[in-house]
This record gives sequence, structure tokens and C-alpha cells, in this order.
Amino acid sequence: MHPDGWPALSEFLTLPGAVDASGADAGTPAHYGNPVAEQRALAAGGAIVDLSSRAVLTVSGDDRLTWLDSLTSQSIAALPPGESAETLLLDPHGRVEHAIKLLDDGAVTWLLVERDQAAPLLAWLLRMRFMLRVEPEDRTADYATVATLGSVADLGLPVAAPNGVPLHWTDPWSAVTAGGYGYARAEPHPGSDWHESEVLVDRTALPTLVERVAAGELSAAGVLALEALRIAAWRPRFGAEVDDRSIPHEVDWLRSAVHLNKGCYRGQETVAKVHNLGKPPRRVVMLHLDGSDAVLPAPGSVVSMTRDGETVPVGAITSSAMHHELGPVALAVIKRAVAPDAVLTVLADDVQVAAAQEIIVPTDAGAVADVPRIPRLGRVTR
Repeated sequence: MHPDGWPALSEFLTLPGAVDASGADAGTPAHYGNPVAEQRALAAGGAIVDLSSRAVLTVSGDDRLTWLDSLTSQSIAALPPGESAETLLLDPHGRVEHAIKLLDDGAVTWLLVERDQAAPLLAWLLRMRFMLRVEPEDRTADYATVATLGSVADLGLPVAAPNGVPLHWTDPWSAVTAGGYGYARAEPHPGSDWHESEVLVDRTALPTLVERVAAGELSAAGVLALEALRIAAWRPRFGAEVDDRSIPHEVDWLRSAVHLNKGCYRGQETVAKVHNLGKPPRRVVMLHLDGSDAVLPAPGSVVSMTRDGETVPVGAITSSAMHHELGPVALAVIKRAVAPDAVLTVLADDVQVAAAQEIIVPTDAGAVADVPRIPRLGRVTR
């Protein structure tokens, strides 16, 4: 164990060529020496990705699903055993505090979250128990997450099933979920081909998985490969696209993590108001970057546009990668009012990198109710 109590560095880092990732994925391999080949293998469904640096929480007790339903954005009160969902915990102003990948096995609800979410989310859940029959717990020391875009059964992954139901989470991003709403207008949506699975395995099974990779029975890809494909699918990630101002509409998260017709939960008023009457202040875009300078802007790099002869900051890169087909790409969150045809640049290593927008959340997103505005009292109308 690390001094902070987090499980030790992943066994996958002992494989030949493994390079440790940084940031939220530190402790797992970024790549094994050939990120592009790993990305192609992952896209073809023939590789696995070690996500054991991420956290696993559980909630047991008879009230677990109705309790979580009352607290978060998705309708999960009647979630059947084995089915997957995604939900958001919002603050009272509708800002995203936590994003949760969720799976119930009939006895326990399993929450897959980013490493940095684990402690604050668990503490908040423990405070919110009141007299209900719920028991939140951190199970990261016992279970690890492994991802693939292929068939879990064909790859022979040792999926944990402590209560008889395999803990196999399937990402709902490929289609708009029931009660959700998609702002993106691209047809087909790039996410329609995004079929990520995240499975929980007993941490004691990780060395055997590593041995199978070393023996050539399995292929492994680093998290850089998964990130590149995620960006191309326009799929938001809490550890990347979210900051302390983010609301779900800005990254098109109503598509998979929000049910617009469920009961009251914290932040619901903002969700409904922005969707029906307002517009999100920012929007996520995918950027196709000029690769002639061989510079890939890092997350946090400033996105700018030229206006009246001046360079004006309009947003920032949230994720970037070298895609095996598209070349250098990024997700960025920019001001909503930036014109779709605006010429953008990204400052990276003192180099201005040209960037072309691919629209995800359009400038007119929101206000779907199309309710006519009522004139203010005393205003003269014609």
C-alpha cells in the first residue's frame, strides 16, 4: 500500500515497455511502448486496459437504490440486477460534484469512480444516511477495474461476482438513455461505436492477468489508447472535462447521466431551468489540431480566437491525444457564444497550434421548451 492508503502500483507496470501514467491515472501504464498499435488493438476489441488506479465504492442495504435515486440525477430506483447506469451528484446550483458509474447485483450497488472522488464521495454518503438501511463502504483495496472495447466473455476476463451477478459495467454513452436528451446533432453520433466495458476483478487476480499478457494470451493497451478513443467518441470524463463550474449540459451529459422526468434531487432546478428555458454558459467541442509542429497541447492549455485584431482567450483544453486515424485531437470547453466557424488557436509550449472545431454541444443548446417570453410589467409592446 502507498502511505496514503491507496493500493500499490499496478502489477501491469511490470510488463515489458510499461510506462507509468501521470495525473489521475498514475500507478497504471500509460502505454507499453507503442501507443498507436495498442490503440488499434483496443479499437478492434482485442485488448484490455488496466484501470486499477480508480476507486470502487459499494452501498449495501435494502434502501440503497431508492436512496441513491433521491440524491442523484439518474432514475435508478428500479435498476435491475446486472444492468448498468451512470448518474451525477450535483451541488445545489446544479454543478457536477461527482460522476458515478453504477451497477447493482441484487444485494449491493457498486459505484465506480475516479481515485480523487473516493474519499469525499464516501464521506458525503455516510453523512446522508440518516435512518435509512444503507451502508456505504470503500472496496478499492479488494477490487480493481479493467476496461475493454471487446467481448468480456471472449477475452476470458475473471469478472468478480460476489453475489452471483457478474460485476460488468457497460457504458450507456452509445445511445441517449431513457429520460435523457442529446444536444449533439451529428448523425451518426461518434459515440454510437463506443462500447466500453469496465469489469471488476478481485485484486488477487491481477497477477494472473499480467501473466496471461506476458504469455501472449491477452493483449494490453495503456490508458493513452483508451483516452484517444474516448475523445473521438466525444465521451466526457469527470477527471478531465469537469471543473468546479461544470453543469451537465455543457458536456452533453444529459445524454447518459440525467433523467429529465424523475423526482426531485439536489441541483434539479438548475438542470431543468437551463434545459427548458436557458442555455449553458459553456460548451464542449472536439478540436482537430494542426500537427505540423509535432506539439500536442496538454490539458489546461488556453484556447483563443482573434477578435478585432486581438487574441482573446475563450476556453481551455480538457483532454488531448494522438488518435490512430484522426491525428492530434482534443476536447475543450469554450464559451458558448464562440461562433462555430471561428478560427481557434491553442497555446502549447510557446507554439500557437491551429485548431478546427467539431461541434458537440451547439451554440443554441438548451431552451428546448421554446416558451414565449412574457413582457415585463410596464413595458410597451407593439
